[in-house]
Amino acid sequence: MPQSRDSGQTAAPAAAGDTTRERVLAAAMEEFARHGIAGARVDRIAKLARTSKERVYAYFRGKDALYADVAAREHVVIAEATQMDPSDLPGYAGRLFDYFVARPDHYRLITWGRLELPGTTAAADDPAQALIARKIDQLRQAQQAGQLDPAWDPADVLALVNQIATTWASQPEHSEAAAAHAVDPTIAARRAAVVTAVERLFPRAR
Repeated sequence: MPQSRDSGQTAAPAAAGDTTRERVLAAAMEEFARHGIAGARVDRIAKLARTSKERVYAYFRGKDALYADVAAREHVVIAEATQMDPSDLPGYAGRLFDYFVARPDHYRLITWGRLELPGTTAAADDPAQALIARKIDQLRQAQQAGQLDPAWDPADVLALVNQIATTWASQPEHSEAAAAHAVDPTIAARRAAVVTAVERLFPRAR
């Protein structure tokens, strides 16, 4: 079967306890984070997963389908690990900062999709879009409850908080410069700046 990229969906659902498929997904995450989608190679994924290319293609019709599955899982993992509280957006920003400081490869994984699959129409059941919609709804409810300034569009609130929280993950060259030239070169200082910035824009509910 050819290795060309394919935006098709997953070929077949995994059977319960299918550890080979899980190994493929774990190997694919490492491969995509390191090489991007275009640069990833199914033969390397298969080798790392201790299986064959044919077995990989039995689960996924192409690299795009495999990447979509890996990225969808990662979005869910991020949401569960960081747990947005709309009444405490500075705390949420701090958790996002911590997550990507500990897992820069996970940030690269998500970024490759943004760079290499621009303009892709999201499926109606796309987990990432569903998560974003749910967070926007949470923010809107917080505004209605008087916990968040209603002058802001909740979609803007979410985008701005996420952008501030990932400022350093998205600019590693600035992280290197801060380590060498900032008054306080520690990661804790970068985290404090993120939390303070979000606090000033969207104070914690009192």
